[in-house]
Amino acid sequence: MSPRAIFDRLFRRPDLDSSMSQEIQFHLAERAADLRRSGVPAEEAERRARLEFGSTQNYKELCRESWGWSGLHRFFADLHFGLRMLRRNPGFAAVAVLCLSLGIGANTAVFSWAEGILFRPYPAVAHQERLFAVAQTVQGESRPDALSWPDFLDLRRNCTLCEDSFVSKITSSTLNIGDHAEVTTGSIVSANYFDAIGVHPMLGRGFAPEEDVGNNSHPVVVISYQLWRTRFQGDRAIIGKPQRLNNVPHTIVGVAPEGFYGTFVGRAIQFWVPVSMQATFDRGGYTLDDRGARWIESYVRLKPGVSRSQAQQQLSAVAARLQASYPATNRGRSFGLWALWQTPFNHARELLPTLEVMVAVVAFVLLIACANVGNLLLVRSLVRRHEMSVRLAIGASRSRLFKQLLTESLMLSALGTVGGFLIAYWCRHLLMTLLSARSGTAIYLAGAIDARVMALGATLCSVVTLLVGLIPALQVRSVELAAALKAESATVLGAGGRAWMRSGLVVFQVCLSFMLLVGTALLLESLQNIRNTTPGFSTRVAVTSVSLVAAGYDVPRAKSFQDQLMERLQALPGIESAAYAAVTPLGYATYSSAPIAVDGYERSLEEQPSLEYNQVSPGYFTTLGIPLFSGREFTRADDENAPLVAIVNQAMKTRYWRGQDPVGRRLQVKGRWARVVGVVADSKYESLLETARPFFYVPIRQDFAREPELYIRTEQPLQNLTGSLAREIHALDPDLALYPMITLQEQVNRSTSPQLVAVTLVAILGGLALLLAGVGLYALMSYSVAQRTRELGLRVALGAASGHLLRLVLARGLTLTAIGVLLGLAGALGTTRLLGYMLYRVSPHDPLSFASALLVITFASVAACLLPAWRAARLDPMRALRE
Repeated sequence: MSPRAIFDRLFRRPDLDSSMSQEIQFHLAERAADLRRSGVPAEEAERRARLEFGSTQNYKELCRESWGWSGLHRFFADLHFGLRMLRRNPGFAAVAVLCLSLGIGANTAVFSWAEGILFRPYPAVAHQERLFAVAQTVQGESRPDALSWPDFLDLRRNCTLCEDSFVSKITSSTLNIGDHAEVTTGSIVSANYFDAIGVHPMLGRGFAPEEDVGNNSHPVVVISYQLWRTRFQGDRAIIGKPQRLNNVPHTIVGVAPEGFYGTFVGRAIQFWVPVSMQATFDRGGYTLDDRGARWIESYVRLKPGVSRSQAQQQLSAVAARLQASYPATNRGRSFGLWALWQTPFNHARELLPTLEVMVAVVAFVLLIACANVGNLLLVRSLVRRHEMSVRLAIGASRSRLFKQLLTESLMLSALGTVGGFLIAYWCRHLLMTLLSARSGTAIYLAGAIDARVMALGATLCSVVTLLVGLIPALQVRSVELAAALKAESATVLGAGGRAWMRSGLVVFQVCLSFMLLVGTALLLESLQNIRNTTPGFSTRVAVTSVSLVAAGYDVPRAKSFQDQLMERLQALPGIESAAYAAVTPLGYATYSSAPIAVDGYERSLEEQPSLEYNQVSPGYFTTLGIPLFSGREFTRADDENAPLVAIVNQAMKTRYWRGQDPVGRRLQVKGRWARVVGVVADSKYESLLETARPFFYVPIRQDFAREPELYIRTEQPLQNLTGSLAREIHALDPDLALYPMITLQEQVNRSTSPQLVAVTLVAILGGLALLLAGVGLYALMSYSVAQRTRELGLRVALGAASGHLLRLVLARGLTLTAIGVLLGLAGALGTTRLLGYMLYRVSPHDPLSFASALLVITFASVAACLLPAWRAARLDPMRALRE
């Protein structure tokens, strides 16, 4: 076939069709002329000629088949016809596309969050599928622990299956802005950090191997692109200039590329310093050569082809050798590998339960949206029954109609996919926005709209096409042509089957909506229980801090300032008490930890106890309202010149002293013996969901922190207290800056922000699902009333009251709702158990939650049925019988 012929058959079909029609008319005219010459009348001759020739459409189809490319041509013809039908029914098209857009958009948005937060959380980092977090597992402990620098070096030397290993420990630095202080998030990294992750600074360099060695001996820093643009106005001559971090001048040696935010899920890292500067930024007072000082957050990249289990076996072997070589610090400890979405030392583990629930919820929303659109298509096919019967009568095959209906469904799902991508793009920062607003800190949790997310959207488009289009298209097989042409009122596809299918889809929507409402109610009650849980300390205490480190205060000067400020605060009216502590409960800062030994406690050969502790000042327990069970609190006499002392909590007393009073007993911390002087109640340290665990306190003067948190117990409003405190601070030093002040209640609220965000998102999607189900029920009842107009009119003519018709329609809708609720009840009883690990002090089968869901869905169903029922009750019987 010549190129000209191919071109004509692809792009000039209208001309070919016109020529073909002319040729057919020529043959018909010639045959009619022959008949007229034989004596047949003209009209009869034309009729006989058409009968002898047969169906002109069949001949045209045969000719088109012989041209080739007929499948592609029919597809484009179906697209053109589908567009015309959508333009003729803009209301139907808008509702269907909106439902699909919401369903596909919600799924794509959640997948983009999972992609950008769990599976590929580090933009610009290469080969993240081979990247794993490393932490230590401790025998008898469920919580993983950090590594020490010597342990990390041994791991890096001996792990031959690892392509590279690196350190990335989150930290911070104070930046003074006017009379306020801000904290900038940074990271302490090993010198090979940038090479290991395949990220190269856009200006300057990374770190040299020798910058890992020494104690505060290499004050160099690589800054982020964002910090370079905002603080240094994009100065390309920035390399070599100083920047004070924690009051230590650091030389800027590099600027990270745009789009790189570090390797900590949830935070945008603004600067990186080598591990040799660890003592400047880590308040734990650790040294690099201390094998018992565990502060390292590390990663390994496995070699290509190496499985996680193979690497884990080798790491376990390395850990066993370290246990044998260093029993004093490594007894009972091993190394564990965690996937990025399970990383134990960042926000990934916190967000994993939320995203797991969200994946299930948006899948329900998509199914509800598909059921809704499927119902709309079924109703619309009834409206088009005459069209379908005519097309069958003039020779269209059932397969041809099937393809046409499927193509129209493909168009709807394609438009819904485009709308879904737009919704997902607009919502890619929603999780970050919600968490930032709730936590009070800057969060970086952007969704990734990449090729994998786009592939998911395409897959959803295919699935949606099958779900919403296949059932109406398959109904073409049951068309009763004779009955359809005989009576306009008869249904083309069989009234009973279609009505059953429409009702079944509505029941399906109600079922899924009820399950989502139950889950939302359970999570909401769980959140309420979490927030009503007593954290073990008073939440009406205010907390803030003063930027002493950034102001250049050394240890003696910081001690003097803290004493003077405390004296001034205690003299202020309205302040009941005040105290210092190194770490705020339920905050993100980590407590110091150390291996311990308890006098008289017999540990197993494999056990190496290591506990967290807090450095606090006199009056801390009184200020926070933590009960003292025995002994005494710390006093001003417990300073650096006094014998070491400690206060333990009730859980530590139970575990290490078997419930006996430990006051007067000895506790070894970091190789030094301290005397226990008191026992206090258990409280929450890192999470409201945690169980009671051993914990102890030491005097802040015996383990000094230059920039502790300041706690103030008062009834004054925060605004007044902030002003009074600022005046006292500036009276001592006008150059000092004050951090923002919050209450411990606000700190508690921030600590529960992941749960609150989960409830918020599930509630939003549950409400969306309920809305879609309500729309589906309304559409079904409206159509049922329209189809039964004559019947309802006859009932009124025979004396039926308006109230009877109202109850008749409402009963039909509420019956479907009841069936859906019963099925949803059975489903919820089975699926809500999956929420067990997210629920706090609430049963997965909580009757109140189920009753609340039933009340909401009943109200929504009544609202959806009320308007169609009202229309039926106001029906004019004369008009109805004439139609």
